[in-house]
Amino acid sequence: MSGAYDPGHEGAKLDFKGAMSYGDYLHLDALLDQQHPLSDAHDEMLFVIQHQTSELWMKLAIHELSAARAALEAGALEPMFKMLARVSRIFEQLNNAWDVLRTMTPADYTRFRDTLGPSSGFQSWQYRMIEYVLGNRNPNMLKPHQHVPEVVEKLEQELGRPSFYDVVIARLFEGTGGGEPPAPQLDRPHEAVPEIQARWKMVYEDTANHWALYELAEKLVDLEDYFRRWRFNHVTTVERVIGFKRGTGGTSGVGYLRRMLEVELFPELWHLRGEL
Repeated sequence: MSGAYDPGHEGAKLDFKGAMSYGDYLHLDALLDQQHPLSDAHDEMLFVIQHQTSELWMKLAIHELSAARAALEAGALEPMFKMLARVSRIFEQLNNAWDVLRTMTPADYTRFRDTLGPSSGFQSWQYRMIEYVLGNRNPNMLKPHQHVPEVVEKLEQELGRPSFYDVVIARLFEGTGGGEPPAPQLDRPHEAVPEIQARWKMVYEDTANHWALYELAEKLVDLEDYFRRWRFNHVTTVERVIGFKRGTGGTSGVGYLRRMLEVELFPELWHLRGEL
């Protein structure tokens, strides 16, 4: 059509024979060939894509958190702040995805639920890695991954090093008078420590002299805020779709997810607020 707009007239490249194209760079042929519903139920495609894209976002979250920890250890606070802000936005994106999944009704899900067998998001090793990096370290949660030795090795390596929050705490003590911080809680979920909370209180009561630590604290609160919202939206979505049925992975379903809502990643920063 002679009247149709032709971007080539303005210099846009239109011939990609022998050149890097959009699809080549992103390996779209391979990526878009990974959706294989096991039933003829219309909504199973939604279910597959929802969880696959969530895993991609979690991969990016791990990438950012790992880099943020390295940056903090090197004293590069400004890049670290940007990385933490990005992780919060990633969880905002994951939160928004629940809105799409909630368009699936109980009747829709029932049509293909049996095809899942015992598979469940409970078994996501990347989600486990995020928890471990942030300090929620439950060694019992290695068990669902024992059939994949390379995954267990990655998770065990993480359990063998200080969490991101442990590195934050070391920086906190360094910036508020020194002294030896409490030993990292490597093999169990981080529990509130009075000495750590006291140091955070020093920061919040004198923000002018501890501005970098104050900003770091608020970045952590922001991150956990989005993380908690993601967990809450998970609970409400599951309850909306399957009620109080047992999860496909054998958990109590909604009951298990509600229990996870009680987990605090950075408890001292939340408990502190009642003292200010």
